Amino acid sequence: MWGPGGVTKPVGGIPRFPGSFDRSSPAPPFPRGDAGHPAASALPEPSSRPTCGCEYFFLLQASLMKLSRTAKIGLVSCHPEVYEPCDDSFALVDALLADREHLIEHRPRLCMELGCGSGYVISSLAIMLGELGCGVHYFATDINPDAAQVTRETLEAHGLHAEVISTDIASGLQKRLAGMIDVVVVNPPYVPTPEEEVGCKGITASWAGGENGRTVIDRIFPIADELLSEKGWLYMVTLTANNPTQVCRMMKEKGYASRIVVQRSTEEESLHVIKFWRDGVITNSAEGSDSWFSQFPFKSFWRSSGSSA
Repeated sequence: MWGPGGVTKPVGGIPRFPGSFDRSSPAPPFPRGDAGHPAASALPEPSSRPTCGCEYFFLLQASLMKLSRTAKIGLVSCHPEVYEPCDDSFALVDALLADREHLIEHRPRLCMELGCGSGYVISSLAIMLGELGCGVHYFATDINPDAAQVTRETLEAHGLHAEVISTDIASGLQKRLAGMIDVVVVNPPYVPTPEEEVGCKGITASWAGGENGRTVIDRIFPIADELLSEKGWLYMVTLTANNPTQVCRMMKEKGYASRIVVQRSTEEESLHVIKFWRDGVITNSAEGSDSWFSQFPFKSFWRSSGSSA
């Protein structure tokens, strides 16, 4: 996983992003335990709880069901040089949750997270697909060796297993796993920064995205294309400043269809979790019915990017 949340200071001397998705500053302390997960907010405040006990019971049951399908925050390991779960992590996991029924029907055999950070996302994915049993195998990579170790600890705490490798994106794996991965998930370094910050040691690598936040993103796509099976799906987090309309156009030229699964916004910025799949491949969800082009709020893109996509 790449990048902490929070908004307090500029990155490398350049103006900070407005909104809550500037990953250049340290993440605020995150409450340990399930109360910190967005699903917990589904419960009404005590003063507004329904008077009918059965209504509250079903609200509680629904909230706990959502929590039971994701990694527990209290079991996520931590390290000062590794990003803890935050807005973008939750958006990606919520996108996978929203697509969970389709993922179950998809019956993936190999899943991979590129940039696993704390291990929250890959652990959540493994929990969501738990009913598929031992037929699913997981890989997780991160350029930061501390992140690789934290991911191992998080997986172990949840009673899960994945092959965790400290490497740059998928270096050393993409040839051996070419055309074999059915699901790839990635929360890339998307913050625009000076190019020299890209790939730095430690936690800086988790957010430094280079020009327009696209340096690492643009490296990931051809690697994901090589890794994905014919029926493979890619889930990626992008920021408005990354010009996701252009990203989708670029992928369309490579033969991929796409749609937004989850969008999270502040007053000034938006995160999008975009799902990509090979165009023309029949899927078991409703992707083909909606144009990715119609799903983006273009006005905000023109304003943020300064150019048409």
